[in-house]
Amino acid sequence: MIIDGKKAAAELREELKKKVIQLKSTYNEIPGLTVILVGEDPASKIYVKNKAKFAKEVGMNSEVIRYPADLEEGKLLEKINELNRNNKISGILVQLPLPKHIDKRKVIQTIDPSKDVDGFHPMNVGNLSSGYDSSIPCTPLGCSLLLKKVEKNLSGKHAVIIGRSNLNGKPMTQLLLKENCTVTITHSKTKDLKAECLKADIIIAAVGIPKLVKGDWVKKRAIVIDVGINKTESGIVGDVDFDEVSKVAKAITPVPGGVGPMTIACLLSNTVECFKKAHSK
Repeated sequence: MIIDGKKAAAELREELKKKVIQLKSTYNEIPGLTVILVGEDPASKIYVKNKAKFAKEVGMNSEVIRYPADLEEGKLLEKINELNRNNKISGILVQLPLPKHIDKRKVIQTIDPSKDVDGFHPMNVGNLSSGYDSSIPCTPLGCSLLLKKVEKNLSGKHAVIIGRSNLNGKPMTQLLLKENCTVTITHSKTKDLKAECLKADIIIAAVGIPKLVKGDWVKKRAIVIDVGINKTESGIVGDVDFDEVSKVAKAITPVPGGVGPMTIACLLSNTVECFKKAHSK
């Protein structure tokens, strides 16, 4: 089974569209997402364009603020504080990566945690790991929803995560623990990665190495979620050798068209949730 991320994302956006209509009817307001782009990174420009496009599609307010790459850090922090105070803005996202002279950590910590739709603020990270209510990073949330498309009850499953990043590996661990999975985190320094993967009912590959996971790394009927996006001479590929693994796995996400579309849909979902929390206070 190929897990269709485009279809799942379209279904989630359709649900969000209905929620936005309902929120407008209840509060006479709609959620608002502001994305800040600093510089001219080509991939970032595409991501930002898609985020704005789909935000409008579901009926929410969407604004993109663009700055040149030489923007002073202080000016960016000032703008974030201004957005924090603006009640019409439900979610703030600063597109990463940032130019080297801007401190990413300082930027993330300046965003109001209640408007942090990326789920990167230390308060949201802490809340997630403690099992409290929080904004959940969009890619792990998307992976979790795709897993549920295949297997509604994940309790007792052995999940192996390849990659320990703050963006994917670590929050994914918390989400799978919440589902009562047994979780093994592996990474580039893990000895005998193949042996670890062969134990897994679920593999989440998020390490940034093209076609790392081979067909003989995966046991039959395992579910494989490929988070990797790698540019190669033959085009965009994931961290999983799709041709090999798709013959063995119970279900697998393709690259592109798997996790990517769900990441943006989950960003919109987080924006709606931030709006609801702000209005329930």
